[in-house]
Amino acid sequence: MFNINPFAELSGLIPPIAMQAYVILMAILVVGGTLLDTIHKKSAQYFFENSERQKKMATREVSGGDKVGIAIKTVAEDVLTSAEFCNQKRRLAHLLTMYGFILFVVGTAVLIFGYAESANAAAWPLIWHLGALMVCVGGYWFWFAIRVDVAAEGNPWYRVVKADLFILALLATTTFALLWSVFGAILFFVPFIAAATVLFGTVLWSKFAHMFFKPAAAFQKRVTKADGSMENLPEIPDLSDPAVHQKYPDIPEYLGKNPPNMGLGIKREAPSHY
Repeated sequence: MFNINPFAELSGLIPPIAMQAYVILMAILVVGGTLLDTIHKKSAQYFFENSERQKKMATREVSGGDKVGIAIKTVAEDVLTSAEFCNQKRRLAHLLTMYGFILFVVGTAVLIFGYAESANAAAWPLIWHLGALMVCVGGYWFWFAIRVDVAAEGNPWYRVVKADLFILALLATTTFALLWSVFGAILFFVPFIAAATVLFGTVLWSKFAHMFFKPAAAFQKRVTKADGSMENLPEIPDLSDPAVHQKYPDIPEYLGKNPPNMGLGIKREAPSHY
């Protein structure tokens, strides 16, 4: 079943050229949405200005070769293995979802552009199905069992906010893709295309563009450690020190201690969304 190319069967209903045009359109939406997101949030401007500030605070010079090594380390640790996740369950769920998404997208492109009318598509149908399954396993595991706002704040799993748009659209896309492939029904194909359109067409409002900015931020952080500019950042004062409160009387007295009703021993983590 997983060795069958679902797009070959679809070619009898939808011309391959139409499928290829749709994939190209989705790629344009991703690129355009990412650029608009960069302009709207001024991400590129922030990185440039921050880089200039850090150069002024640097105590050591980082050579071009060192920056190449930092880039390789960033890719190996922060991108390929997501080493920044301290929670190993969340890290595994993230890696399953990330690599599954890559396999699913690459498999879709190869099947549509290379084997749109061929039932014999080598191992690509298996790769496509495996990618969709990995996304479902990692995504549903994250959604129902790992999200921090559910575990720490007691919110129900069905609580949805704007930041959830990416993961929900991704799960809907791969879930309906698998259902369409298994049952071959238009009932599942239509929501599959609708979910995919939402996924790739809402980059400006979802967390999709985050996957492009995150490696850049990780690289910049490593450079600041290497050139010493991070060491020159002003120290954060001890907010529980009476001298600090005398100097800054507007600081609430409870800062530096356990805030009211917070001494419950609950370990809070970073924001939960992808």
